[in-house]
Amino acid sequence: MVSEALTNVAKYARAGQATVNVSVGDGVATVEVADDGAGGADPRSGSGLRGLADRVGAHDGTLQLDSPPGVGTRLLALIPVGASSNGAATAHPPGDAWTPVSPTRTSP
Repeated sequence: MVSEALTNVAKYARAGQATVNVSVGDGVATVEVADDGAGGADPRSGSGLRGLADRVGAHDGTLQLDSPPGVGTRLLALIPVGASSNGAATAHPPGDAWTPVSPTRTSP
């Protein structure tokens, strides 16, 4: 997920910098990739973000997007870990700017 997100930053964002933060707590791995680029990423245009959501979803996780035009982009993956990871990650990012990215396929 991180390598693909950073590839997207290099290809599309026109960013001066990108950051990656990874943490684990309360049975959830939190992975954030952020840049200071053009923003305006839209999961409905193209399949890249939805493909990332597919890969995160394969581990019962969720992918959130915050990408206001002109401000940069933040992707946040929440993935359950450990013995209690028998369901989807239920943690939510702080604030209300985050948009869920839907996978291209649905689980049975």
